[in-house]
Amino acid sequence: MKPQETPAAQPADDASGKAPESRGSWLRDHSELGVSVLLFAIGVLVLGDALTMDVEIAQRGPVGPKTVPIVVGIGLLVIAVLLAVDVMRGGRGEAEGGEDIDLSEPSDWQTVLLLAGVFLAFAVLIGPIGFPIAGTLLFWGAAFALGSRHFHRDPMIAAVLALSTYYLFNNLLGVPLPGGPLMGVL
Repeated sequence: MKPQETPAAQPADDASGKAPESRGSWLRDHSELGVSVLLFAIGVLVLGDALTMDVEIAQRGPVGPKTVPIVVGIGLLVIAVLLAVDVMRGGRGEAEGGEDIDLSEPSDWQTVLLLAGVFLAFAVLIGPIGFPIAGTLLFWGAAFALGSRHFHRDPMIAAVLALSTYYLFNNLLGVPLPGGPLMGVL
């Protein structure tokens, strides 16, 4: 009788006996490091901007205008480092309890590209045609890109949202938005 043959053992990369991980697998398992890098970069940007801020003596009070950006920048750097340390120690973010996203499904690039096109069109059109019309196109286009197909209702809702936003910012908050051809009417 022959002894049973066992399959060849995979090479271990360390003393724990684990199989070596591929680079893509390691990056996927440590994807939260991207958030840490982003927070660190924003912290450096905020601190750099705060420390190079030109403030005259007359503008300074007991705290000064540099204080809050410096505190925020340092806070961002500390959080970025703590998050990186946690991720490297094996910490992982948990999905929300009500989250119903299947992460094994591919991304819906059509929706992403439609939304990006709508935002780009809004940025280009807000100057020439004004916020009320460009905002209506933005809200209607975003609703369409996200799957709404109510062609009679959606434009009206988008127009009400855009006009309400324009009125709120322009008249109540005093933040002037371009009115475009409707400037005299509104």
